[in-house]
Amino acid sequence: MCRPEFSLEQELPLHVEAIEQLHRDAFGPGRFARTAFRVREAVCPDSLLSFVALSEGHLAGSVRLSPISIGKCRALLLGPLAVHPDFKNAGAGRLLMHRAIEAARELDYCAILLVGDFDYYVRFGFERVPLGRIVMPGPVDPGRLLLLSFDKVESDLCSGMVRPLIE
Repeated sequence: MCRPEFSLEQELPLHVEAIEQLHRDAFGPGRFARTAFRVREAVCPDSLLSFVALSEGHLAGSVRLSPISIGKCRALLLGPLAVHPDFKNAGAGRLLMHRAIEAARELDYCAILLVGDFDYYVRFGFERVPLGRIVMPGPVDPGRLLLLSFDKVESDLCSGMVRPLIE
């Protein structure tokens, strides 16, 4: 089997229906009850930081970043990152993550926060959040709360309650 080639594009309205189907398939109806989803539903993803991976015109994956505050820190909440089963382990997720992180570094945010698998996200520079430093507005496994800091001084301010950033 040959490895698919991916093109990365900024998410457009024409992608939304396919992305929503991908989320339904990947995360099921239980996604609505998750704390990270509840935070994200209160604020739109940043359109400059939402990307899709396409392979021969088919949606292979997507990633979105939504603006949040963590205490006094302007940050981003990653998610969801989703890859279609036909493209798992083919590099689409990795490409999407690198592109989203690169784009986020260019804007006025101090960090990216996510709830996810440490073994996957450590390769992108994410670290586990020390217990109690960042508080989500609902239940989260503390071992899955991860942070990628862009600026050490600013990211030290990233402590406290997570809230949607509505400007």
